[in-house]
Amino acid sequence: MLRHIVMWKFHPGTEREQTQFLDGLRALQGVIPQLLCSQVAVNTGTGNYDAVLTADFAGPEELNVYLADPRHKAVSALCAPPRAAGGGGGVGAW
Repeated sequence: MLRHIVMWKFHPGTEREQTQFLDGLRALQGVIPQLLCSQVAVNTGTGNYDAVLTADFAGPEELNVYLADPRHKAVSALCAPPRAAGGGGGVGAW
């Protein structure tokens, strides 16, 4: 199993765009077969990342298929407007 983790910081005042992006990520569960399990969480405090995605895949090949999937790319494009500089990343795979 491989766990893919991504964390984001968002610009203030972009709550509508954030919601659209995070809801889009949630909607990919059950749509892209390689995505075995995923969770999207929002930080309610301050001083840390604003949101995080954890996504499980059978292995690196399945992650690469997911990343290349047009449905994933369409949702990922929604992240650009609300994402703060230096606030998209923290990507890891274990």
